[in-house]
Amino acid sequence: MHALSSSQTADNAIPNATASPGWIVLGVISVGFHLGLIFYGLTPALVSRPLHMALLLPWVLIYIAKTPFQRISGWGLTLLGIAACAYIAFNEAALANQYGFIDTHLQMAIGLFLIMLALEAARRAIGWPLPSVALLALFYGAFGQYVPGAFGHPGLPLQSMVGSLTIAEGGLWGSLTGVSVGVVAIFVIFGAVLNAGEAGQGFMNLASAVAGRLTGGAAKVSVISSALMGSISGSASANVASTGAITIPSMVRLRYPRSFAGAVEAVASSGGQIMPPLMGAGAFVMVELTGTPYTQIMAAATLPAVLYFLTVWVGINAYATHHDLKPVDASERPSAKEVFITSLFFAVPFVLLLERIFHGGYTPQYAASIAIFAGVVLLLFDVTLRFSLPNFANRLAEAVVTAGRQIAVIGSIIICASLVIGVLSLTGLGVKITSGILAFSNDLLWPALLLTALACLILGMEVPTTAAYVICVSVAGPALISLGLEPLLAHLFVFWYALLSTITPPVCGGVFIAAGMVGENWLKVALKAMALGIGLYIIPLAMVANPEVIRLAFNPTGALLDGLKIAAGLTAISFGVIARKAIWFRVILVVAGAAVIFLV
Repeated sequence: MHALSSSQTADNAIPNATASPGWIVLGVISVGFHLGLIFYGLTPALVSRPLHMALLLPWVLIYIAKTPFQRISGWGLTLLGIAACAYIAFNEAALANQYGFIDTHLQMAIGLFLIMLALEAARRAIGWPLPSVALLALFYGAFGQYVPGAFGHPGLPLQSMVGSLTIAEGGLWGSLTGVSVGVVAIFVIFGAVLNAGEAGQGFMNLASAVAGRLTGGAAKVSVISSALMGSISGSASANVASTGAITIPSMVRLRYPRSFAGAVEAVASSGGQIMPPLMGAGAFVMVELTGTPYTQIMAAATLPAVLYFLTVWVGINAYATHHDLKPVDASERPSAKEVFITSLFFAVPFVLLLERIFHGGYTPQYAASIAIFAGVVLLLFDVTLRFSLPNFANRLAEAVVTAGRQIAVIGSIIICASLVIGVLSLTGLGVKITSGILAFSNDLLWPALLLTALACLILGMEVPTTAAYVICVSVAGPALISLGLEPLLAHLFVFWYALLSTITPPVCGGVFIAAGMVGENWLKVALKAMALGIGLYIIPLAMVANPEVIRLAFNPTGALLDGLKIAAGLTAISFGVIARKAIWFRVILVVAGAAVIFLV
C-alpha cells in the first residue's frame, strides 16, 4: 500500500476502521451540513468554505492517526483549526471589507496557521508530494523577487499574500474549494449511499449477465463492473480494491494468467474517473474552470470513455487468441430475476439523477440530493427485497462514515491545490510558464501537447489525479488554448493525461494494488496494463485530431462518425500491440490504425 501515500486519491489512504458512535455522529453532521447547503440557499463563501474545512479536520488528523503522537497532535491541530475556521466564518462581513489585506497580528497568526494546517492535512491524507508542491509555490510567492530573469516577480507584501490566501475569496477559500463544498461533497455522499447498499452487487450481476458467457468472460465482467462502479467511486485505487476482490479471484480460478488478471482490473478501474456521469471530482472542477455546463461536459466525455473501454475489450479478445480465456461458469452467473432486482438498487437513483438534470432542469447537485434520498430509502431492503430496520441502520451508519472521510480527503486535496492556484494567480507565474511552453514548442500545437502530456505524467506520479489536473491545466491550459484548442478540449486532454500514472511505471497505484491482490510481480502487471490500456495514451491525442468526437451534444452525427473512425484505428492498434502474430503484420496494424485516427 506504500504507493497510495503519494499518487492515488485517498479512498484507500484512510484505513477502514470500526466506526464508533462518535464518528457516525460526525459523519451525520458532515452529510447534513453539505446537503443542507443545497436546500438552504446562498451562503457566503467565507462561511461555507471555512466550515467545510473545519468538518474535514477530524477525519484527516484524528481518524487516520496510527500512533499516540499522531492522535494527540491531531486533536490539538483539529481544535485549533476549528477555532481558526470559525473565526473566518463568524467575521465574514468584516473580512470581506479588508479585500485580502491583513491588518492585525491575530489575523496574521490565524492566516499562517491555516496555511500550515492545509499543508499538514493534505500530508496526513495523501503523503508529502502535493504539500511539497504547494510549499514550493508558497516559497516562490514569498521570495520570488530574488529569482533572476523572467521567472522572478516584483515581490508581495506578506500581509497581502497571506491575506489573499486566507481571509479573502481566493486561495484556501477560492472557487475550487467552492466546488468541493457544493458539488463534489454531494456526489461523494451519493456514491457512499449506493455503495452501502446493494448497488455494488447490482453492478457485478449486470456485468456477469452481459459478458460472463463470452470468451474471456471473467475479464469482460471486470471491465463492465469496474466502469459502472468507477463512475460513482471516482477512485482507481478504491475501484481495484472493491471490484477486484471479486473479479480477480474469478479470473485466477479460470486459470487466466495472474499478470493478465491484475492488469485487467487495474486498467478497467482506472477508467472509472473518465466515465460519465460522475467522473470522480474532475468533472465538477472542470465545470468551474471552464464555465461549461455539467451536462455538456458529461456529453463531451461519453464517447471518449466508451472508446477507452472498447479498446480494453479488444485487448482482451486479442489475448484470447493465444490464451484459453474461458467464460464464467454458468453456475456462477446470476439468474435473470437476481440481475433485475439488484440492478434496481443503482438504476433507480441513477435514472432519477439523470431525469432531474435533463428533464427537470435542476442543477447536478440538487438532482444528486434527490437521488441520495432515493438511495437511502433503498437501504431499507436487501437483495431479496426483504425489509430490515437493523440492516438499514448499519448501512446508513456505513454510508455517513464513508461519506465523511471521503469528503474530508478530497477536500484536503482540493484545499491544498487551491494554495498553488492562489500563488500562481498572485505572482503571474502561470502566465510565465505558459509563455515558456509556447516558446519551447515554437508556437506549434503538437509539440505543446506532448510537453503538456509529459508534465501531466510527471506530476501525476506523485499528486492525485484531480490535483494534477488542476495544476497542469492552470499553467498549460492557456498555452494550448492560445494555440487554437477549444477550452473544453484542452481541459479533457489534460484530465486524461493526469490519469496516466495509475497504470504507468514507476508510480502506478492501481497496478500496485492489483498486483498485491493477485500475487504477481507488479512490473509484469504494469506492462500488460499499459498494453491493455493503450487507449489512455492515444485517445487524448485522437480527440485533438478529431475534435467532433466531443461534440455529441451539438453534432451527434459528426461525433459518432469520428468515434467510429477512432474505434477502427484503436482496434487495429490494440490488436497489433497484443496479438501474437508475425511482427511485420503487427507493425502494419499499428501503423494503419494510427493513420486512420490521425491522417484520414
